[in-house]
Amino acid sequence: MNIIKGLKLIANGEKISIVKSLKWELLHSFFLGAPVGILLIVIWELFKEQPDRERIWISIVIMGIMLIFQFYFATKSMIVSNGLAYEISAAGRMKLGEHLRKLPMGFFKKRDPGDITAILLQDLNNVEMILSHSIGNLYAALFGTFIMSCFLFYLDWRLALALWIGVLACIPFILIGSALTAKLGGLHKKAINETNCRFLEYLLGIRYIKAFGMGGEKFQNLVAALERLRRQSIRTEAVPGPVVLLSLVFIELGFLGMAALGVFYLIGGTLSANVLIAFLILGYRFYEPLKIVTIDLIVLRYMKVGIDRIVDVLQTEPLPAPQEDKPLERYDIEFKQVSFSYGDEPVLHNISFTIPEKSMTALVGPSGSGKTTITSLISRFWEAEQGTIMIGGRRIQDIQPERLLNSISHVFQDVYLFNDTIYNNIKVGNKNATREQIIEAAKKAQCIEFIEKLPHGFDTIVGEGGSKLSVGQRQRVSIARALLKDAPILLLDEATASLDPENEIYIQQAIQELVADKTVIVIAHKLQTIKNADQILVLNKGRLVETGVHDELLEKNGLYASLWREQQMAKGWKMDSHLAAARTVLEGK
Repeated sequence: MNIIKGLKLIANGEKISIVKSLKWELLHSFFLGAPVGILLIVIWELFKEQPDRERIWISIVIMGIMLIFQFYFATKSMIVSNGLAYEISAAGRMKLGEHLRKLPMGFFKKRDPGDITAILLQDLNNVEMILSHSIGNLYAALFGTFIMSCFLFYLDWRLALALWIGVLACIPFILIGSALTAKLGGLHKKAINETNCRFLEYLLGIRYIKAFGMGGEKFQNLVAALERLRRQSIRTEAVPGPVVLLSLVFIELGFLGMAALGVFYLIGGTLSANVLIAFLILGYRFYEPLKIVTIDLIVLRYMKVGIDRIVDVLQTEPLPAPQEDKPLERYDIEFKQVSFSYGDEPVLHNISFTIPEKSMTALVGPSGSGKTTITSLISRFWEAEQGTIMIGGRRIQDIQPERLLNSISHVFQDVYLFNDTIYNNIKVGNKNATREQIIEAAKKAQCIEFIEKLPHGFDTIVGEGGSKLSVGQRQRVSIARALLKDAPILLLDEATASLDPENEIYIQQAIQELVADKTVIVIAHKLQTIKNADQILVLNKGRLVETGVHDELLEKNGLYASLWREQQMAKGWKMDSHLAAARTVLEGK
C-alpha cells in the first residue's frame, strides 16, 4: 500500500486536506525562489554598459517585498501542515483504539503489549513527521525543480540537460538506498519493539527480578534485546548511508560538469557570460531541493514500515456483528457442543450445559480445565471453533458486541485499576452515574472503611494498575464497579482466591450484594464458597465430567468429591506439627 492510501485509512474518515497544505508550501517555494530570478535581472543589468539604476532599485525593493511574503507563506505552511499532521495523528489514535477494542483476544495473544504500544506511539509519530515535513518538502521540491527546469531550458537547453544528467545518474542509487532502507527498517522496527517488550517485562516484573538477584545486566533478556537493537541501528544507518552519499556525489558532479561545459561554450563563443552566471547561481538552487528529496525519500521508505504496521492492524477483521441491535429479553445461557483451542492447544471438548436465568452456577475443576475459557467465550473475548453459545435463546454472534458486553459484569481475580482516582475507577462501571450512586456502590462493596482512611478519600489517585492499594482493596473497588454497572449477567473469576481471611469476609459480603437477581457464573477454587450454588459444573481437561448440586456431587463420589475431601483435609493442616517434623529431621542429621 502506498503512503497516501495508508494515510487516508489512518485518518479515520477525516478528509486529508493535503492539497490545502501543499498550496501554502508551493506558494512558499515560489517566493523562496523568485528573489533569485530578480537577482539575475540585477546582475544582467550590471553587465550592461549603461545599467538602469532605477530598475536595479525597483528590483531590490521587489526582492524585499518577496522576502516578507516568503516569511508569511512559510508560517502559513508550517501552521497548516503541522495542524493537519496532529489532526490526522489524533484521529488515527482514536481509530486504532476503537478498532483494537473490537478485535478478538487472539489478536492480542499473538502480539506483545510493547508491539501494540509502539504502533500507537512511535509509528503514529512517523505519520506526524511525514505530514508535517516530508510530503510538503517532496512536493515543493518537485514543483520548484519543474519551474526552474523550464526557465533553465529556456536560457540554454545544453547546460540544463547537463544538470539533469547528474540527477538521472543518482536515481539508481536512490532506488537501491530506498530498497535497503525498507528491508533494514523493518528489522530495525522489530528490534525496537522487542526492546520495548523486554523493558515492559523488566518493569512489570521488577520485584521478582530483584528477589532473585536478576537486576541490571543479569537480566539477560533485556541485555540481549538492547544489543540486537544496537547492531540493527548501526546496520540501518551504515548500509544505505554510502549509497545515499553516492547519489549526492553524482548531483555535485552534475553541477561541476555543467560548469565545465558552460566555460567551454563561453570560450567557443556559443554562450553569453550572463547566461553562464545565471546557471552558476541557479545550479546550486536547482540541486538543493533535489538533495532534500533524496534524503526525504529514504526517510519515507523507513517511515512507510510504520505506516504498513498501522494499516496491518486496521485491516485485521474485527469480530463480526449483526446489522440489527435487538434487546435481550432474558438472560439464560446455553452451550451446545462447544469446542475451543488456543492455537494448536485444545482447551474445551464438546461442552454442553444450560445456565438458567437468575441462578448461580459454579465452575470447578483443576487448573487448566477450561473454567476461565468458558467465561471468556460467554463475553465473546474469543470465538468458539465449534458449537453454539446462546444467551436468551439467541446466538451471541447475533447480539451486538456493545449490547452483549453491557449485559455482563466481570469481577476478575487479577484486578486492573487505572491511574486515576478511586471515584473515577468506580465510575468506569457506569459513566452516567451520579456521585450518590457511586458512593452507594462503594458502601455495598465494603469500600467505605478504607476509602475514608485515605488522604484524599474518593479523590485519592490509586497509581498504575492500582499499585497504591492492597489486593483486597482493589478487589472491592472492582466489585463496586460491577455493582454500579448492575448488569443482568455476572462473571466472577474467583475473587477471593488470594485474599487474607479479613479481606475475604469483606469480599464475600460485597458479593452477596452483587449476585442478587442475576445470572451468576462463578469460578471457584474454594468449594466451601459455592456449596449453595444452584448448579455446579465440574470440568477436567476441557471436558464436562459432572453436573449437579453440592450434595448430589458428593454422593457421586467423583472428581468433585475428591476435590472436596482434599480441601477438608487441608483445613486440618497445622503449621506447628510440620515445623516439629522438620526440626526432628534436621536434628537427626
